[in-house]
Amino acid sequence: MGDLVREVDVAVVGGGPGGYTAAFRCAELGLETVVVDAAGRLGGACLWEGCIPSKALLHVAAVLGLAAEAREFGVDFGEPQVALDTLRKWKAERVVGRLARGLASLARARGVEVVAGRAVFEDARTLRVEGDDLRRLRFRHAVVATGAAPVPLAELVPEAAALAGSERVLDAAAALELPEIPERLLVVGVDYIGVELAEIYAALGSRVTLAMTADALLPGVDRDLLQPLVRHCERRFEGLRVGVELERLREVGGAVEARFGGTTAEFDRVVVAAGRRPASAGLGLEATRARVDAAGAVVVDARCRTDDPHVYAVGDVTGEPMLAHRAMRQGVVAAEALAGRPLAFDNVAIPAVVFTDPEVAWCGLGEEEAGRRGRPVRVATVAWAASGRAATRGRADGLTKLVADPESGRLLGVGIVGPGAAELIGEAALALEAALTAEDLAATIHAHPTLAESLMEAAARLAR
Repeated sequence: MGDLVREVDVAVVGGGPGGYTAAFRCAELGLETVVVDAAGRLGGACLWEGCIPSKALLHVAAVLGLAAEAREFGVDFGEPQVALDTLRKWKAERVVGRLARGLASLARARGVEVVAGRAVFEDARTLRVEGDDLRRLRFRHAVVATGAAPVPLAELVPEAAALAGSERVLDAAAALELPEIPERLLVVGVDYIGVELAEIYAALGSRVTLAMTADALLPGVDRDLLQPLVRHCERRFEGLRVGVELERLREVGGAVEARFGGTTAEFDRVVVAAGRRPASAGLGLEATRARVDAAGAVVVDARCRTDDPHVYAVGDVTGEPMLAHRAMRQGVVAAEALAGRPLAFDNVAIPAVVFTDPEVAWCGLGEEEAGRRGRPVRVATVAWAASGRAATRGRADGLTKLVADPESGRLLGVGIVGPGAAELIGEAALALEAALTAEDLAATIHAHPTLAESLMEAAARLAR
């Protein structure tokens, strides 16, 4: 295209969940839409190096766990053998590849073009696309959906900059490629990503030490929900250290020496999941009226619009919570808003899930957060030890917790821990979004025996 300028209705910068969702909805609304993605593909970090590959491998971990549990009721499959080449191929082709092909097909069906290149704003109506050929897009509206980038290891441990490029020190994306299953593995994390990676490698046979730099295994999560997961981690991992600092990391012979929490040990490999930050740098946003806050997040209003009326932003680039489903909802809102429709991101419940064993899921207001706010609430907890379905599965280690307004009975928050919590939280999010009361939920007949009954039972306790 050279210096030719192409005019489009909407230019979406970034092809992740927020970006492709916005693009697809814009196209459905009759707007000519182009997605500019550095890799020239849809899916973003979620599909290629995050949510999807990690959940695929966590499923493998769960299968291995079920095979081990089966011995308790007289079924022995023998010692499992993991063929890494086959596992990598299944993850890449049958899971990630299939979903990627599906997204590409959806884009073609909607007439959404995907352009490979690095997009930079020249002004509030023009993007320069730096790729094999210089391109320029002039747009009526742009949607920034560049996601987030990993925090560099050197920011966690300054002296570790010398290990850049070392095959023994991996970030989360590299760890999901399964270069090998090391005998001794240290996972250093700041959030749920580290816990999930530790779960995967422990299931595949590594002796895992998990060191969390935060004060809790999952920062901000209700302690009642954490307890079953902590007990599981203490059984599964060789070491579990919480609230420790990674003080030193260096290669020594054929190993990596790590010092954390006053302890020095050697590992065959180290995985560092140091967190993510909004990927807003280098986009040329200063050429527009869009603002970026101190954390690097693009500031948006309830319609996902920046301070520049021509520029919208969605997903992780707008800050916490960095969740793909939040990005996708924002993508719909941005598309509808720029098309002139009356829609806003005003959701009450944004569910969060940690896909460990047991799974942990929550949405809305937690009991501890209510206490910090000084808000009175009523709380009901149902342990799965009394659940018939949990008993039939041999997993009575879960619980369901509801938080409600003491006067109106309106449900304010739900937390669930146990196998299948990721699926159960959908009903909870619907209840909160629909402003249901505990009485409404208690009066809803749930199939028996199911784990979902625990929601009904907890609501019944609140309704009494």
